[in-house]
Amino acid sequence: MSTSNSVVLLTGAASGIGAATARAFVDDGWTVYATDVRAEFPADIRERCRCLELDVTDEAQIEAVVDQVIEETGRLDCLVNNAGYGVAGPVEDIASDDVREQFDVLVHGPHRLAQAVLPEMREHGGRIITVSSVLGHTASPGLGAYSAGKAAVESLTDALRIEIAGEDDIHVSLVEPAWVDTGFADSALGSLNDEDRTPTYNRTYEALEDGWVLTGGPLATTPEAVAATVLAAATDDPPKARYPVGKFATFVRWTHWLPARLQDPIHRGFGRASSFLGRWLR
Repeated sequence: MSTSNSVVLLTGAASGIGAATARAFVDDGWTVYATDVRAEFPADIRERCRCLELDVTDEAQIEAVVDQVIEETGRLDCLVNNAGYGVAGPVEDIASDDVREQFDVLVHGPHRLAQAVLPEMREHGGRIITVSSVLGHTASPGLGAYSAGKAAVESLTDALRIEIAGEDDIHVSLVEPAWVDTGFADSALGSLNDEDRTPTYNRTYEALEDGWVLTGGPLATTPEAVAATVLAAATDDPPKARYPVGKFATFVRWTHWLPARLQDPIHRGFGRASSFLGRWLR
């Protein structure tokens, strides 16, 4: 795919993976529309990209932003769904409203955006890339709600890819990192319920607060590595359906094929080991 004069619309671009991805696309010669729910972008992103406020739960705002991109450039070659955040805690203890709000961003947001961009892409071709997670295949204790949201958007994306398979100029891909060195962990920890914790899950809470369950420690990859993978999904000819980011993400993804009796001890054991290491390294 030629990137000359190509246009990408990127959500969740104010920090972390999104900001790194915006830089990668600009460096490759794309016109980048960087969006975020709060239009507080790093100076270099603001200088090099066209920055807009976009709440992916707001259908009217999505339509307005997509219309603006097409009106200003006459095209939209790529949509990157990156906006997201994590709600942490055992499934029994998480508030239903928190789960619902997270699903609205992780699942309904990409759905709304696909509906908004597909009419234009049907005319001129394009790519839809969703930044998912290997947790969409292999759930982690204490991150059940986040894993569920990623599993749902994976299924939604797979269905879309199959449904438009006959349209040669539209391609749909998933990018699947494991841990990434961003502010995700801090945000997820901020969502933990400090009261009314079910004692049964004390070890799960300890692993979340003390260990590498959220950060991945030395196993975490960089936002730039994820950004390079997103750019590959936008430019490969033909693109793949899935792009795991790094060897560890590939390993975690393929544990999905193990029987549950083997999977479950792996994930329980990692939580306990990470809690111990987190305390030891303090």
